[in-house]
Amino acid sequence: MMSALVRFSIRFSGVIIGLASLIVIYGIYSLTRSNLDVFPEFSPTQLIIQTEAPGLSTDLVERLVSQPIENTISGTVGIELMRSQSIPGLSVVTVIFKEGTDVYRNRQVVAERLAILNGRLPNGITPNITPLTSAASTVMGIGLSSD
Repeated sequence: MMSALVRFSIRFSGVIIGLASLIVIYGIYSLTRSNLDVFPEFSPTQLIIQTEAPGLSTDLVERLVSQPIENTISGTVGIELMRSQSIPGLSVVTVIFKEGTDVYRNRQVVAERLAILNGRLPNGITPNITPLTSAASTVMGIGLSSD
């Protein structure tokens, strides 16, 4: 098999040089058209909504804050997955969008839906969309607690 390939390459050297040239030209063309990032984004498009609810227990945070936020956002186009965590005094809702959606448009739509929600949450409780971060920016998270 290998000897037949070598014989073909020697006999038709012009064809081999032509094919190699086409591959090199296509490679250069692809290189000039590709977008190169220093830190490519490999995580899905996601938004994190944090809402402080001081003085509320876990059950109240879930019922009065997390569920209304989830219900308001759930109709947004392009949502792939939604998760929430409710702890005493804090609600964290993570919304993961489908691949290829525009993160700025997603933030705008979610912010508009949260503005509608403001009247239905308890007084003084306002949901906040966290700033955009890269997947490579968070290396380690540490939590400390004390009596």
